[in-house]
Amino acid sequence: MSDPYPNPAATRLRALLAQPGLVMMPCCYDALSARLIQQAGFDLTFLSGFSASASRIGAPDLGLMSYGEVRDQARNVLEAIDIPMMVDGDTGYGNAMNVMRTVQGFARAGCAGVMIEDQVAPKRCGHTQGKAVVDREEAYDRIRAAVETRGRSDIVITARTDARRTHGLSEAIARAQMFAELGAEMIFVEEPLREDEMRTICAEVPSAQVANMLEGGQTPILPPARLEALGFRVAAYPLAAMAAAMQAMATTLAALKAGQDHTGGLMEFGELRQRLGFDIYYETEARYARKK
Repeated sequence: MSDPYPNPAATRLRALLAQPGLVMMPCCYDALSARLIQQAGFDLTFLSGFSASASRIGAPDLGLMSYGEVRDQARNVLEAIDIPMMVDGDTGYGNAMNVMRTVQGFARAGCAGVMIEDQVAPKRCGHTQGKAVVDREEAYDRIRAAVETRGRSDIVITARTDARRTHGLSEAIARAQMFAELGAEMIFVEEPLREDEMRTICAEVPSAQVANMLEGGQTPILPPARLEALGFRVAAYPLAAMAAAMQAMATTLAALKAGQDHTGGLMEFGELRQRLGFDIYYETEARYARKK
């Protein structure tokens, strides 16, 4: 076996997980949203499959994005930020060999972690209708393959199960426990319906637990302090940034179409330029300007 592919971002993510307290993880969908998340002072982000599909192809999160498209999106985002970023690897895009290629590809792109789930392909957003999961052994094989590849690629593996809705909480916990036993460093049990279920998951499943705070979804939205008290290590906010941006754009465009004043909710042009890096560009450009 060749030496592990160096991944400083994964090292930084493991250091975050080793610290006390809840890690808040707003999810991004492109380079601009990730840049704003970093500017807001967060230490970690996640390339949401739902949001990336909406941003890149303008389509719902129903398994339409390919591995190559997601990896390309991840590379673009990583060029714009310095904080570590995890990425949604969906089902791994095929069998165990596809999972291995997916994990290694995201590691080489510079992602700190990758999430692999047990849904039937093509997958669906975890809080929408029609989702189903594969049998236990296929689910376990995906995580075995991901963990084996981690030995060469040094990337944090998050194992996700969507079995809660179709098979019940006990099955979801059983799968999550095996994922942890197989070596997944982070565990994501999707769609607990009540706070007591969230507490049970944290009590019965080892590894770092991820809470999915999807506004309007099935899981209760709890404040960070409460999530930490329940035992969660990471709180993901998959749609907060995109939903806010879509609402603002829809409101502004509606006012513009109606001939009304649309400027009230706009970011001031000077701040916009500053956040995009114009000032830094000009400062750098001046250092290389030829003296006359």
